[in-house]
Amino acid sequence: MRISIIQSCYIPWKGFFDLIGRCDTYVIFDSAQYVKRHWHNRNRIKTARGVEWLTIPVITKGRFDQPIDAVEIEKPWADKHWRSIELAYRPAPYFTEVAPTVMRWYEAADKLSRLTEVNAMFLHGIAELLGLRTRIVRDDGYPATGAKTERLLGIATAAGADRYLSGPSARAYFDEPMFRAAGITPEWMDYSDYPAYPQLHGPFDHAVTVLDVLFNTGPDAPRHILRRGRPAD
Repeated sequence: MRISIIQSCYIPWKGFFDLIGRCDTYVIFDSAQYVKRHWHNRNRIKTARGVEWLTIPVITKGRFDQPIDAVEIEKPWADKHWRSIELAYRPAPYFTEVAPTVMRWYEAADKLSRLTEVNAMFLHGIAELLGLRTRIVRDDGYPATGAKTERLLGIATAAGADRYLSGPSARAYFDEPMFRAAGITPEWMDYSDYPAYPQLHGPFDHAVTVLDVLFNTGPDAPRHILRRGRPAD
């Protein structure tokens, strides 16, 4: 059983869903510390004016050590984000087909008070749209203590995993021997060589929200995102 244990992000890029799609279980690791200027509460869209950030305003003053699942949203934001997305992607080939679903997500997000709830809602919605069968659960359902790698190992062991898949940046701190000693094989994503697709607004850019793929390719989006036939490193 392959597992991935990663913090939630706001409308993540396609590589995030490629990783999830390779796993049997994805654990939303939102007991981890919130990091400012990270992807937890922001992402990028392509617009006629260039690439722009969409950022969910959150309360951080005096809360420097708060976990992601404790982060509260500071003020209304969803309508502004949706209007920016609508303006940027209305000319896209599949905007008319995809927009009603995405707009409903933003209407629902506007009623939520915590960042982790917003991120989880989008993650579940996009995963369903892509046809992913991965089980998506929160980390609070697993006993886990200790430092970072120990916490990850505790979750993976409790879930019955024998393979652990992560993004390549985690290699800087990850204790591979600890996992191997517990009978769990670490695996690393390769985010190179994604195919390009017809994209609006200038030169092609992979590092934007997955919504870009959905609006531009519609039902063909899984082919541009999910590479299950390609093994992880």
